[in-house]
Amino acid sequence: MGNRLSKIYTRTGDKGETGLSSGRRVPKNHPRIEAIGEVDTLNSQLGLLLAELLEALPQSPGLSEVIDMLAPCQHRLFDLGGELAMPEYQVVEKPEIERLEAAIDLWNDELGPLKNFILPGGSRLVAQAHICRSQARSAERRAQALNGEEPLREELLAYLNRLSDLLFVAARLIALRQGVNEVLWQAASRP
Repeated sequence: MGNRLSKIYTRTGDKGETGLSSGRRVPKNHPRIEAIGEVDTLNSQLGLLLAELLEALPQSPGLSEVIDMLAPCQHRLFDLGGELAMPEYQVVEKPEIERLEAAIDLWNDELGPLKNFILPGGSRLVAQAHICRSQARSAERRAQALNGEEPLREELLAYLNRLSDLLFVAARLIALRQGVNEVLWQAASRP
């Protein structure tokens, strides 16, 4: 594969616009660019989670299953961002969504039913998984906003939705595999 970026800066965006693959120029706050940016942020946060999971692996070998499940998601997010930038590039398909659903079902069986609301915390890894979950929800909202103006494929929207669900279950599984208690929400006292 040849060089994809021969020059990092072009100065073409200095006035607040950026170019799409079609050659069309749009403001940097255009819903398509906002969606691409949120997916990119999610991918970066997921990269941090994966790095921290790898560091924790010697103490918690049960985390390898989480790594194996989440690592391909970084690549699919890059694909998803590519499709947002170039709608003709359609890679994220239903089998990938089904892969996420299968993991959610499998992990939920191990975790058992959720009996209370939980808060992000308990360990750094659990909190980072929740950051990824909330970032996935943000990316989904931005994609839905774009979808209201320029229709997107349903697989894109479903993937982001299912990924946020997977990350929620992953946070719970990480807590279980680390042997840390989940932080349970405590309602404020009523006056």
